[in-house]
Amino acid sequence: KMAADTSVEILQKVLENEILQTTKVVEEHLDAEIQKLDQMDEDELECLKQRRLEALKKAQQQKQEWLSKGHGEYREIPSERDFFQEVKESKNVVCHFYRDTTFRCQIMDKHLTVLAKKHVETKFLKLNAEKSPFLCERLRIKVIPTLALVKDGKTQDYIVGFTDLGNTDDFTTETLEWRLGCADVINYSGNLMDPPFQSQKKFGTSFTKLDKKTIRGKKYDSDSDDD
Repeated sequence: KMAADTSVEILQKVLENEILQTTKVVEEHLDAEIQKLDQMDEDELECLKQRRLEALKKAQQQKQEWLSKGHGEYREIPSERDFFQEVKESKNVVCHFYRDTTFRCQIMDKHLTVLAKKHVETKFLKLNAEKSPFLCERLRIKVIPTLALVKDGKTQDYIVGFTDLGNTDDFTTETLEWRLGCADVINYSGNLMDPPFQSQKKFGTSFTKLDKKTIRGKKYDSDSDDD
């Protein structure tokens, strides 16, 4: 027992020492930063302040430019022609191809509304698949809902149904945000290696079988269970 007690004490001392060393390093780093600021003359400080103000001004101007192009809100566009115009003027675009009768499109709408406000750097749009047969054919959209993820005018990636989102109707906004981050279509600050749905409790993921819906003679797979 004596030996066990001794090893516990040694371990405790080692840990305390580690903590002290870490604290010392942090303090030394802070001291160095403070000293650097103290040694700066007024001209240097003024220069630093100006640089920061410039950066803030630039960020504000960029935000205003995005807002003037229709970023910051989730909008419906009326036609295929509008789609081409919208993607031409913005670097990052997320477009939801939806249909009124598909319940899962409403779930997608709810999350996209939140993300459009949060990620002003990206344009969030929705387009009725039934009103855009040419575009659906060109982009090979067969399942509704589908998100087309567009960068620099080119469709780079798709989110088809909810398969990439934990395969459940109850996916979180964070999960969709992570998936958009994986496609580099938004500025994502989380860890891409750690999908949010992995840390959640597993929801029931029983999916109803896909039913076929015809739109103007075209067959669409609906990712929905309502008729």
